Amino acid sequence: MFQERIAVPKRVNHEIRRRQIGEALLRIASARGLQSASMREVAAEAGVSLRLVQYYFHTKEELLLTSLAYLGERLATRVENHIRALGPVTPRNIVYGTLTAILPTDAESLDLTRAYTGYYTLVFTDPDLTTRHGATYPDKVERLLAMQLTAAQQAGQIDATLNPETIAAGLLALTNGLGSSVLGGQRDGAAALRILIDHIDRLFKP
Repeated sequence: MFQERIAVPKRVNHEIRRRQIGEALLRIASARGLQSASMREVAAEAGVSLRLVQYYFHTKEELLLTSLAYLGERLATRVENHIRALGPVTPRNIVYGTLTAILPTDAESLDLTRAYTGYYTLVFTDPDLTTRHGATYPDKVERLLAMQLTAAQQAGQIDATLNPETIAAGLLALTNGLGSSVLGGQRDGAAALRILIDHIDRLFKP
């Protein structure tokens, strides 16, 4: 006697599906920017239906912010890996590892930088986008850098008269500016890295 087979519906991992859609938006941000990225275009990039995108993300803003969080996770992982590769966890290594991870010097960091640039461009047309939803990832990076610079001052590794918050903001602005110069073709990643390292070496005492 044959036992009747009952079809069991497949369980859908909703977080995996949301991330699949979010990553599709990030690919669009990296390749073409976000100004004209519609929900339909995201659906096509993700290989799913428009209805499914709208099921997981009720508004485009919700999709944008969720994808930005995914982008922050990717960058955070890259930063952690860079710091870990340097060996001892010291203020200098954290500053160095963080900034060199952000700088576009390889395929992964170029992709991340282009995606972030897509978001920055979008904010120009909607400046309230970030303020409506709290701190941005760059704010968190800046605070991390300032904290490490303060620790370095306490250890006598950098000039005690410097303002850690100001120096942190300047280092991040320098890194972002160098990143833009790489994207614009003014210099390559290796040249940008040499400039950044020179500034870090000048900051920390031998």
